Amino acid sequence: MIRSLFLVILLAGSALASARPVLIFGDSLSAGFGLAREQSWPALLEPRLRERGYTLVNASISGETTAGGRTRLAAALAQHQPALVVLELGANDGLRGLSPEQTRDNLRAMARAVKASGAGLLLVGMRLPPNYGPDYTAAFERTFTEVAKAEKAPLLPFLLEPVAADPANFQKDGLHPVAAVQTRILDHIWKSLKPLLK
Repeated sequence: MIRSLFLVILLAGSALASARPVLIFGDSLSAGFGLAREQSWPALLEPRLRERGYTLVNASISGETTAGGRTRLAAALAQHQPALVVLELGANDGLRGLSPEQTRDNLRAMARAVKASGAGLLLVGMRLPPNYGPDYTAAFERTFTEVAKAEKAPLLPFLLEPVAADPANFQKDGLHPVAAVQTRILDHIWKSLKPLLK
C-alpha cells in the first residue's frame, strides 16, 4: 500500500517536472494590475492548463511596451522553454502614441523568436479609444492583423472585446478590468488558446 502510494506520488511529480509551460508575455492587462494575484485571468487559466498537462509562467510586466518585451524575450524563452507563448503586448505603445510601424516591427521580431524556439504562438491584439483619432487607431489595429498574416500566427483580435463596452467593467483608471470580469476575459482567450494545446 505504501509502496503503491509512493509510486503514484513519484509519477505525479515526474509528470509535473516534464510538463512544458505556457508563457504569458504581456503588459499590465496580463500582469493583473490592481488585482490580487489569484484574481487575474492568467491565474484563473492555470487550473485549466494543469488539467491538460501544462504549467503556467506569467512573465507580464505592467507598463511594458513592445520594445521592452523584445529586449527580454530571448532570456524568457531560454529560461522557460515554453510549449506555447501568449504574446499580449502593444497597448502601451498605442497609449503613448508610438509609431505603429515600430510596434509592428517589434511584434514581428518577437513572433519570429518564438517560432525559432519551437514554441507555438498566440498573438493577442488590442484596440484604442476613439479619442486617438481614426487614422491612428485604424493603423494601430492593423498592426496586429499584419503581423499575424506575415508570421502565419493565430490572432485574437481584441483582448478586451467581451468587456470593453461597459465602463463599469473597469477600474477607476478606465483602462484595467476589475476582478469581476477576469473570467469573461479568460473565456474569451480560451476559445483561441485551447485549440493550440496539443
